[in-house]
Parts: sequence; C-alpha cells; structure tokens
Amino acid sequence: MSQSMHQRRMGEVILDLRNISLSFGGVKALTDISFDIREHEIRAIIGPNGAGKSSMLNVINGVYTPQKGEILLDGIRFSKMNSRRAAEMGIARTFQNLALFKGMSVLDNIMTGRNLRMKSGILAQALRLGSAEREEIAHREFVENIIDFLEIQAHRKTPVGRLPYGLQKRVDLGRALAMEPRILLLDEPMAGMNIEEKQDMSRFILDVNDEYGTTIVLIEHDMGVVMDISDRVVVLDYGRKIGDGAPDDVRQSPEVIRAYLGAGGAAPAPAEPGLAK
Repeated sequence: MSQSMHQRRMGEVILDLRNISLSFGGVKALTDISFDIREHEIRAIIGPNGAGKSSMLNVINGVYTPQKGEILLDGIRFSKMNSRRAAEMGIARTFQNLALFKGMSVLDNIMTGRNLRMKSGILAQALRLGSAEREEIAHREFVENIIDFLEIQAHRKTPVGRLPYGLQKRVDLGRALAMEPRILLLDEPMAGMNIEEKQDMSRFILDVNDEYGTTIVLIEHDMGVVMDISDRVVVLDYGRKIGDGAPDDVRQSPEVIRAYLGAGGAAPAPAEPGLAK
C-alpha cells in the first residue's frame, strides 16, 4: 500500500491532545504536549527510551490522569478520561507485555474482547437462554472473521501459551480488534520479533487500517517500520515534543537526529525496501 493512498483517506481530527502535562511525585513524565490524531491515519509516537511514549498512551486511554491539559474526542472535552469510558468510546489497546490468558484458547482469548459488546446478562449467558445464545453465536462469528483475517485459523483451539511469541502478539491484536475500536493503540507491537514477524505484523497493521478503517496510534522502536507505515509521526524526548509531521520531515529534523544520537542510537533509519508494502 502506498503512503499516498493512506493520506487520501485521512479524515477529520477525532482525538486532540492539548497541553498535556503529567508528573509522578514531582518527576515530569510529560510536559505541555499537544498533537492531534485524524480519522483513518496511522499515527506513530517515537522517541528514545524514557521519552514518555507509554505514559502518553496511558493518558489517551484513561489509565493516567494528566495534571494539566485536556483531551478532545470528537470535539467533546475531557480533563479526565477513565479506562472504562475510553473503551466505551471506542479506544482499544494492546500491551507491550502480553496480557493474554495463557491457558485459554486463541478463540476464547479473542472472545474476551467482545465483553463490552455483550448485552445479555451473566445469568442468561450461563443458562444459554434464547437471545443470549443467538448473541453468542453472532459474537463468535465476528471473532471467527478476525481469526481468518489474522491468518491464525490453524491455532483457534490452541492454548495461547503454547504459541510462538509472534503469533501471541497477533492474538493480542485480535482481542483488541474484537472490541471494534475506532482508535487502536499499539504499544510496541513488534518488540522482540524477528524480521519476518515484523513484516507480517506491519502488513496486518496496514490491513486493519485499510479494511476496518481503524485509526491507529503506534509506539514502535523499529524506525524502518515506523517510517514505512506511518502517515504522521510525533517525536518525544524526555517528556517533551521535539518533532511532529510526515515521516520524511521528522527524519530530517536536526533536533530529532540530535535526540537519537544523544541517546546512543542512530538517526531514524529509512525503511527497508519493500517492507510492509
């Protein structure tokens, strides 16, 4: 998929973060950060270790409440967002450290993502009463479609703990997709993966964005991947915003290059040819 195809589909701003500051016991994690997220885009948040990237995701989905600033979702202003409200408003998240139920099957893990959508009560579900049974069949069908989409049909009954790491990450993505999110927050979805697994995951992220129309906010250390699949990139360093724009512009910013070189890394690398296209 070409970058230009993405950019044509980017819509209005759906999430606007304004002057966000967050401290823990006097230590500043985020200082006066503002950026927005547009519908249908892939928006990357990058920066050296300790830059505040995960803290930013935690603010977006209501795990942390910033001391200053506000979040606008669809133009509605929140000074506080909590996790439940974020989920109900269509924000889902995957985690850097897999939060899967290792003893449960792939199918059952992804079904847990449907909990928010279940209308019938626990008793009705337990007794499999008419409408609850119909509802469960519909939810199961939705989950089976995700399993097909992520190409993990062969593993649907396998306990997740027995799968290789790359496939466990795919199940985690599936569980988030089961919530039918408008905005999907991906916290280092490719950490610990080999090049082949990264290529697979890049393709799935692009496909989720394209086929489901999901807006994606992505934290990722692999700059090649970020530069290849993102529409816009925001760069944090020590909790401050030092860059924001198209991948090529960010890559050439002297301040961004300095931050990466200062952190002992190289300047953000160009993408590997053909990755995720």
